[in-house]
Amino acid sequence: MATIGMGDMKKGVRLEIDGNPYKVIEFQHVKPGKGAAFVRIKIRNLSSGKVIEKTVHAGDKFEVPNLEQKKMQYLYDDGEMLQFMDTETFDQIGLTHEQVGEVFDFMVDGMEAEILFHNGKPITVEIPQSVELKVVETPPNFKGDSQGGKKPATLESGAVVQVPFHILEGDVIRVDTTEGKYLEKVK
Repeated sequence: MATIGMGDMKKGVRLEIDGNPYKVIEFQHVKPGKGAAFVRIKIRNLSSGKVIEKTVHAGDKFEVPNLEQKKMQYLYDDGEMLQFMDTETFDQIGLTHEQVGEVFDFMVDGMEAEILFHNGKPITVEIPQSVELKVVETPPNFKGDSQGGKKPATLESGAVVQVPFHILEGDVIRVDTTEGKYLEKVK
């Protein structure tokens, strides 16, 4: 199996520590006045989402995790599990709300998602960074509402985001799913 050493550390690199897959989210090469250089990294556990810091020295080696990414379609929420279907084999899998995480707020039936598998077990669900969703509920505009102000809007997925005053019910907007922010109105 391939290994990753100190020189390979950069943002986005995936590695395996104690049987768990991690992704490097920050790294810093440190060259102290005395002693050997090392790399200080922040890594996110791809299974649990926890972030830890680790120091990597010149001789340290890590395994490359056995990861597979599959494009799947979100079908529905059956109350206990979220059902996904492989778009190539039509196999279905059920994931808990904890496994799916915060991206569920921006998911609607029929949406494509990337599911990451570690040793054949699903561990994370990723959706596109920006999605287009319909506004189903938002307060009406009143004369005198400021140009720079914001108001809450409930989207068809159930998420609530802050939108400019000119956005009305029925409008389709583009939302940043990583930060949960309004980006623009879709024409």
